[in-house]
Amino acid sequence: MTDKDPENPVLGGARAWGMWVLAGLGFGYAFFHRVAPSVMVSELMTDFAIGGAVLGVLSALYFYPYVLLQVPLGAMLQIIGTRILLSLALMLAAIGSLIFGTAETVGLAYFGRILIGIGCSVGFLGSLALASSWFRENQYAFLAGLAMFFGMTSGMLAQKPLAFVIELTGWRDAMYMLAGGGALLSVLVYIFVRNSPVTTPATSSSKIGWRALALDLRAAFGCADVWKIAFVAAAMSGPMLALGALWGTPYAVQAYGLSRPDAAFQMSYLLMGWAAGAPFWGWASSRIGRPKLILVINASMLTALIAVIIAVPALPLVWFGITVCLVGFTGGGMSACFGLVRQVVPASLAGAATGVVNSLTVASGAVLQPLVGLGLDLLWSGQSEGGVRLYLASDYRIAFIVILLSCILGVVTALTLKE
Repeated sequence: MTDKDPENPVLGGARAWGMWVLAGLGFGYAFFHRVAPSVMVSELMTDFAIGGAVLGVLSALYFYPYVLLQVPLGAMLQIIGTRILLSLALMLAAIGSLIFGTAETVGLAYFGRILIGIGCSVGFLGSLALASSWFRENQYAFLAGLAMFFGMTSGMLAQKPLAFVIELTGWRDAMYMLAGGGALLSVLVYIFVRNSPVTTPATSSSKIGWRALALDLRAAFGCADVWKIAFVAAAMSGPMLALGALWGTPYAVQAYGLSRPDAAFQMSYLLMGWAAGAPFWGWASSRIGRPKLILVINASMLTALIAVIIAVPALPLVWFGITVCLVGFTGGGMSACFGLVRQVVPASLAGAATGVVNSLTVASGAVLQPLVGLGLDLLWSGQSEGGVRLYLASDYRIAFIVILLSCILGVVTALTLKE
């Protein structure tokens, strides 16, 4: 049996990797969109005449539909298939990018950002669905971490490189480029991706049935262990989504007097750490078989690191970069959550349960980004420059306390997990 035989493809062979990489790029595209607003803060505030709270909502509108769709998508991928769902979703994200880039009012920008969130919702779960059907079971946690590597690498491109592009061409042209990239990736997914190694009749989806889907969703929602794992994943992802995806770059500008590209480069260390940590901790989880231990240790270290950023205002820039890198590396330990959830639910519920976990993971950004923005507005001294509100470095650190509180709750919950 060779990988060249379409009737008997090899699990984990070249064909499997080629399709999985396209799905991984789909998640990378999604994560680029997730992080991109962090280097558009001043332009968006100026063009739409908004403050921190509204900007936080504008950025977080990506997360709201993303979160709501994760649970049904986790199960729908088993019925409809990754190929159709992912290709359609990427095209929708491309359309949303175009609308966002042409928006003249904040309302239209809201609509574009919502479409982007809907379109980006399939990438990560699609990569996990292909990992489940095209690879061996003991590779699953590693591939979950590797998908996060794709995401974080794209996130790094959405920091200093995107900041340079925006300074050269403007944020609207950058959105047009994203629209073209999403459309191209949509076409490639449709042409090359197949749902599973075994060709099944079109009627096979009826054997699973939408009623069975509803029952699986109900069972996943009713599992307390799944919700605990999901909350830990959310608490560990929160710092990356609140700092790396939005507020970390303007904080570094204010705290260290950096240019926006240089501040974005500092925050790319966070994504770099996550890019290394997610596949490493996913591999370690599969290797030692102790995902709870990995989650407890990493959640505790993450909490301590966030406390350092808040409590040490004179932290030297070199140590700030090291600290945010470690924030990413320890936060990437949440990849162990995806291996753990497959241990605590039956195989038939794996898709829906994974959707619950990923849903709360992204929900942390939807909650923390506006909360930090609201905190900044409450602490605002009234100073502005060019129509953009100026927040003090101390204002940012006080607003970041909500991130610290979520991390503490994550540690407490991780201690109660079952293996």
